Amino acid sequence: MARVAARLSVDGEQSSHHPVDEVLPLPKLALYGFQHVLAFYAGAVIVPILVGSALKLSPHDLIYLINADLFTCGIASIIQAWGIGRVGARLPIIQGVTFTAVSPMIAIGLGAGGGTAALLVIYGAVITAGLATFAFAWMPARVFRLVMSLFPPVVTGTVITILGIVLLPVALKDAVGGAPLVGDGGDPRQLAYAVGTMLFVLVVMRLRRPFLSSIAVLLGLVAGTVVAFVLGDAKLDAVKTSDWVGVTTPFHFGAPKFEWFPIFLMLIVMLITMVETTGDTYAIGEIVGKDIDSETVARALRADGAATAIGGLLNSFPYVAFAENVGLVRVTKVKSRFVVVAAGVIMIVLGLLPKAAAIVAAIPPGVLGGAATVMFGMVALAGIQTLGKVELREEKNALIVGVSLAFALFPATVPAYFDKHLSADLSSLLNSGVTLGATAAIVLNLLFNGLAKGDPHNAPHNAPHLALPAQAAADGADTAVDAEAVPEVDAEAVPQADADADSDAAADADGNAEERKPVRDVAAPDPADEAAAPAS
Repeated sequence: MARVAARLSVDGEQSSHHPVDEVLPLPKLALYGFQHVLAFYAGAVIVPILVGSALKLSPHDLIYLINADLFTCGIASIIQAWGIGRVGARLPIIQGVTFTAVSPMIAIGLGAGGGTAALLVIYGAVITAGLATFAFAWMPARVFRLVMSLFPPVVTGTVITILGIVLLPVALKDAVGGAPLVGDGGDPRQLAYAVGTMLFVLVVMRLRRPFLSSIAVLLGLVAGTVVAFVLGDAKLDAVKTSDWVGVTTPFHFGAPKFEWFPIFLMLIVMLITMVETTGDTYAIGEIVGKDIDSETVARALRADGAATAIGGLLNSFPYVAFAENVGLVRVTKVKSRFVVVAAGVIMIVLGLLPKAAAIVAAIPPGVLGGAATVMFGMVALAGIQTLGKVELREEKNALIVGVSLAFALFPATVPAYFDKHLSADLSSLLNSGVTLGATAAIVLNLLFNGLAKGDPHNAPHNAPHLALPAQAAADGADTAVDAEAVPEVDAEAVPQADADADSDAAADADGNAEERKPVRDVAAPDPADEAAAPAS
């Protein structure tokens, strides 16, 4: 096995001595792998639950959706950590369904009429976007950098903030018993479960135990569901009727449908997730002490694209590197990528157990809403933290953020406008706060900032500043990636940073900087300062 790790080293050389390529004893692999699954689990299953609930899927279909998600998460994580040829970063990165896709997928699904028929339109868009991402990651480094330059911190911070704000109403509707009850004022009993779950999660986080914080949302879901079951509000009938073992098969709900507007919307989602994965890849490189260059990032993005396409085939959704688990590597200091491979195997096994998925599907809406409110609130906070690195005293940046937020809130404020005045296809595309807000942020940034390579806030080659991942703080403050992933820029050193950036821009003009600099060239903060820095 050690020879296998050496043979699959990043540079094709014998690098089995690096901690990333270390194969731990089987008991440790299983233990640490299960730890990653716990940190990831709540964030993974909440996406199919939210989408399935919004599309009014039957309990049986929702159980299948959860199983398919876990099964594909395992495959995706193995591809990313183990690596197949030039696909996969070969780093300890867990892959999970991105929150970025939740609101757009719900908009696509509702525009297609809901139910399993809507899933076919979603899967067509997911498969196409996955293949497009996979193809894009093979493009020359100059093209890659050009696209990434569309996403400086003012754009990524705005988009991530919008993502959290747009998802919060989805969580709050569940908190009062689900969307059907909102018009009747909601269910006070479900709201009590939501508040209780939120308080439980916050108390666990307040203990400031790193690993407990990383699974605080999972513990909240378990505790809330147990209380609801004792009080008779959690129905486990589906658990009794579910099979012990079930296999996820391609196109379970039917052949996917390929429609242009949903595909375009999903391509926007994948652009955003590429920035997330780029940030996570640089972050994990810093943590494990491995140089990250443009080829490593490209391999990570190819794994994203391949996993997303496989997800569409196996009845799941778009995939991205999960920042919760990046933070867990920092906390545990276990750097072996084979731990993530073990976690992937565990997820595949869980994806073959319909009874386990049935228990997850039985979580009362109030409990789910309480946990999701915490998660999505922290997503918005991650975006605000990224915007904290932008010079918002400059009017142009303030306008980009403010106007983009206004565009993002329009669909939630006047939802009937889209159905009444636009075609069904156009409505499914534009009736999404994430789509409108992200598009506005990109266009306004081009209008006001252009692609100024000399600006440290817009330079595409300054990759660690491209994004603070959307899931960075979802499951607990102690495991989020902030100081590790996005080094702070000392105010007194800004002139020198500008000079370096100008030098880099000049080098690009001479054609001498085809690839992004390795992470070792980025000034990293002092480890002592990092340890004292507040988590995101």
